[in-house]
Amino acid sequence: MTRVLVVNHDPDIADIEADELRRAGYDVDLCAGPDAGGNCPVMHGRSCWQVDMADVLVYDMWASGDGRRALIDDLALVHPDKPVVLTSAGALMLDWVPSEKSCDATLLGAPTRSELVGAVTVAANAGRRRAAEHPTRPPAPRWTSLAHRW
Repeated sequence: MTRVLVVNHDPDIADIEADELRRAGYDVDLCAGPDAGGNCPVMHGRSCWQVDMADVLVYDMWASGDGRRALIDDLALVHPDKPVVLTSAGALMLDWVPSEKSCDATLLGAPTRSELVGAVTVAANAGRRRAAEHPTRPPAPRWTSLAHRW
């Protein structure tokens, strides 16, 4: 089963996206993104365990809190082969455009279920192609849900 990490500072939007992906058969984990104190390993050039565990990342373009591309660029540096879908559900648009290097799909505006699932499928396929091109890289470890850890 494909594991998706949804990173969004808005818990309502994150829940909606996660629910849509779960209904489509994906295993989904959530992250609110960096907090006001900047406590995000990716923003400090370090690997993130949640990103390591995921097959595909669904990142809100505003996850950094200020709409800057630094978090997305850092993500591409720290986790270069991880497939990324960028979303921006709000009406506000950014003053930067994501590059192909930083993401595999971009959804502007509130995505429908079919758009979100389609973008995750495209990103997952891109990730599989990259993994086939670099077979010496070890696979990411599998996670278990928090319910299974207790």
